[in-house]
Amino acid sequence: MRVLQLVLATSNAGKVRELRALLGDLPVRVETTDAWPDGPHDVTEDAPDLRGNARKKARAWHRHAGLAALADDTGLEVRALDGRPGVRSARFAGPNAGDDANCARLLRAMDGQADRRARFRTVAALVDDDGSEHFFEGVCEGSITTERRGEGGFGYDPLFQPEGRERTFAQLDAETKNEMSHRGRALRKLRAFLYEQFAP
Repeated sequence: MRVLQLVLATSNAGKVRELRALLGDLPVRVETTDAWPDGPHDVTEDAPDLRGNARKKARAWHRHAGLAALADDTGLEVRALDGRPGVRSARFAGPNAGDDANCARLLRAMDGQADRRARFRTVAALVDDDGSEHFFEGVCEGSITTERRGEGGFGYDPLFQPEGRERTFAQLDAETKNEMSHRGRALRKLRAFLYEQFAP
């Protein structure tokens, strides 16, 4: 049986655990970038869209490791801000901004806005071991709150209230969040694709 070796282009231990659990019953071995200290750990995310950034990171690791590679990029798209911060979500308050600064900038930008609709969108890019490319997208609709709520999660989670819920992502437990999240939806599409390729 063929086993797919897949390098996950991230240093986030939580993402590695999540993917290993999701693919646990498939012949897929998830490798971490720690195995390649001289690898492309700082790929510049300068593509004009999420798909481009995810592709760029996956391509870089595929070339370096010689294995299939998976990368993703996520953006928060706010209706009243014409889709911003979007691809610049991690840098909304500046090139070295942290979560607190980005949340503060978003709250200022949304001050007085009646339409608070927003969505989180993730695009995952898989470069297979033969170099072919596959993309998987996940979206979670919701709205931006008027103040931070909750201590969990990261990024804009304290400001994002998913549709049909009274709590923000930061107020939900990890299992509930992952079940409805944009990233969880993208990865479940990835799993379905790999299941078709590798299921016994």
